[in-house]
Amino acid sequence: MPNTIRPFEQNDYARWAPLWEAYLRFYETVLPKEQYELTFSRLLDPAEPMYGLGSFDETGKMVGITHAIFHRSCWLPDWTCYLQDLYVHMSQRGKGTGEALIDAVAALAREKKATRLYWLTHESNSTARRLYDRVAQNAGFIQYRKPI
Repeated sequence: MPNTIRPFEQNDYARWAPLWEAYLRFYETVLPKEQYELTFSRLLDPAEPMYGLGSFDETGKMVGITHAIFHRSCWLPDWTCYLQDLYVHMSQRGKGTGEALIDAVAALAREKKATRLYWLTHESNSTARRLYDRVAQNAGFIQYRKPI
């Protein structure tokens, strides 16, 4: 039976936070718990251009998460959707959960009239890159960051 994917609800915080923490740990990042709360509240706020989706197994356990942010672009007339975060619990990897979450973000992007969906991953993330290379096109860009 395929997992159910739906937008986060207020009572999902306790299920979301451990997956978010595991995602951050993978990228060797630690954020204060206040940032968890702020992020989750933004994902639920209809005034924010941010959305969160969860994948739930047949028992109702949240086993995957994704966060998407909509923004304008100087290159396109319509909205652009940035899939900022995607994490699937180890028990669900290789079962189509990641691809289903990407497809759900793509459906949300179409619903919101976005004309581009894109995301980044670290070059060393070979597991994710195998999926991404199969479902999308690598645009070849390299990201730079300048401290501000």
